[in-house]
Amino acid sequence: MHCDRVWRDARLATMREDLSGLGVIEDGMVAAQGDRILYAGPASEAPALNPIESIPCAGRWITPGLIDCHTHLIHAGDRAHEFELRLNGASYEEIARAGGGIISTVSATRAASEDELVADALPRLDALIAEGVTTIEIKSGYGLSREHELKQLNAARRLSEKRRINVSPTLLAAHALPPEFAGDADGYIDEICANIIPAAVGVADAVDAFCENIAFTSAQTERVFRAARGCGLPVKLHAEQLSNQNGAALAARYGALSADHLEYLDAAGIAAMKRAGMVAVMLPGAFYFLRDTHLPPIAALRDAGVPMALATDYNPGTSPLTSLLLALNMGATLFRLTPEECVLGVTRHAAQALGRSADIGTLSAGKRCDLAIWDIERPAELVYRMGFNPLHARVWGGQ
Repeated sequence: MHCDRVWRDARLATMREDLSGLGVIEDGMVAAQGDRILYAGPASEAPALNPIESIPCAGRWITPGLIDCHTHLIHAGDRAHEFELRLNGASYEEIARAGGGIISTVSATRAASEDELVADALPRLDALIAEGVTTIEIKSGYGLSREHELKQLNAARRLSEKRRINVSPTLLAAHALPPEFAGDADGYIDEICANIIPAAVGVADAVDAFCENIAFTSAQTERVFRAARGCGLPVKLHAEQLSNQNGAALAARYGALSADHLEYLDAAGIAAMKRAGMVAVMLPGAFYFLRDTHLPPIAALRDAGVPMALATDYNPGTSPLTSLLLALNMGATLFRLTPEECVLGVTRHAAQALGRSADIGTLSAGKRCDLAIWDIERPAELVYRMGFNPLHARVWGGQ
């Protein structure tokens, strides 16, 4: 059988659901034809292959390319001064209510051109790519108007023209109340539903919202969800980060892909997520950076069988983290996720959180040949180490 290339003499962590744990295969092989996996499994069971190129891996581990399923990578400016304020005792809510927080980034982002946003994002993206990330979700939410939200989404899409990366843009217009709608949150929701969401069709892959006591109510969030579903766009939600607004249960009613953060998630929300087949996206970078102490209910999510993904939540205000490997360690040390849960959280479960399970997230025939090849002795090393990158090679689309 003809194929373009084969990676041989490897150990595979396939992440396949039909195999236990990480789907480990010793003495494994991956074969690619074009940008698709032709075969991934034991070398002894492989069909007769005639590759153009055969790449020895010398016993290295191969995982699917890593997936960062929750980021805010496109923005201008930074918020280092707010970091200083928090260290001096100000809370996240106090900073936001005083005109800082998200709105300060909105001002900088509105003033930047699309080209400037792309240029600013590339170094952040390069840091993630260097750690084996092959797919990234990027939210808008720092434009808060039709013009500037679309500018962010278009900048996100342009990153895939600059780098070998799959980009999944998400519309997060319901992130904060823009200054021109001060005191009129319902009016801004009207604008989102009537003008911003329809304009994002074909540019955004999904619609997100921030359902929180400093952002939008459950009723306002539900209006966003109805508009998104009416335009054929799936939804997800920033839920239960600072308080329990019953956002996860609301998201479940609309068949959301995921609910993210979830520090204040309750049993009813967990049950609703399980029934809806949602993913719980854990964001330990924000938990760490905000010095939070209210842990998400990891054990209850585990017991309920809700899949858990992990992501950097890269953003300038509460998680300026451009290392998915460090997020793995944080997930284990702060949230007590197991190494297996952490690695699944940036592969199979992260793909599910993006609605892309059919295409990425496992080493399976027919899926994209996005690979990360590691100089490690066991997959747990990806979680165990801090400040060390054991990536040997990154393969995107079979190359």
